[in-house]
Amino acid sequence: MSKKKYIKTPEMMLELFEEYKKHTKNNPRIENVVSNRTGTIIPVPRETPLTMEGFELYVFKKGLNTELSHYFSNKDKRYTDYVAICAHVRKEIRNDQITGGMVNLYNPSITQRLNGLVDKQETNVKVEQPLFGDKID
Repeated sequence: MSKKKYIKTPEMMLELFEEYKKHTKNNPRIENVVSNRTGTIIPVPRETPLTMEGFELYVFKKGLNTELSHYFSNKDKRYTDYVAICAHVRKEIRNDQITGGMVNLYNPSITQRLNGLVDKQETNVKVEQPLFGDKID
């Protein structure tokens, strides 16, 4: 395991995250939708949600060959200075996903699963078994 910190300071981590947010929100995914009226395919831009995986890929593509999970888990207590920034990043990503799901910008069902949100419904089924069976002789 490398002892080198590729992200030198917590401020650099926050700067990278702000760059990632800007890049993600300025580069929507394109959905091809068939027009009911004309039958032609229309490209429709869809906002891209923030994700931890997306942030990790962005950092890697910036040339910082690092595993962000070490920073976020504070592995070996080497990343204590990053705890507040990492908590902020997690909350901001989660907030983007949840609020996007609530307004149907993103798929609410996937948003719920990714963030551990569940709609618990209790269903009770009562089955009664006949005492003597169905047949009468």
